[in-house]
Amino acid sequence: MAITKERKAELVKEFGKSAKDSGATEVQIAILTEEINELTEHLKTHIHDFHSKRGLLMKVGKRRSLLDYLKDTNIQSYREVIKKLNIRK
Repeated sequence: MAITKERKAELVKEFGKSAKDSGATEVQIAILTEEINELTEHLKTHIHDFHSKRGLLMKVGKRRSLLDYLKDTNIQSYREVIKKLNIRK
């Protein structure tokens, strides 16, 4: 269920300022979105996996916090991230 190193590196390269900028808010949001999408697909087939469901809800909450922070600090970047990742707001 975890995303691969290669996929994570692609997300860092796409959303970060450099290839090693994994701590940027945009990168963290992109990685969380990828993990959320994978967990959502997993839970469609494994309905009674409550431990994964809790993990999903925690990731959604963390992404929401990061999005709120990005919205307060850099609204233009927030709009770009929302558009690229197809997150509804």
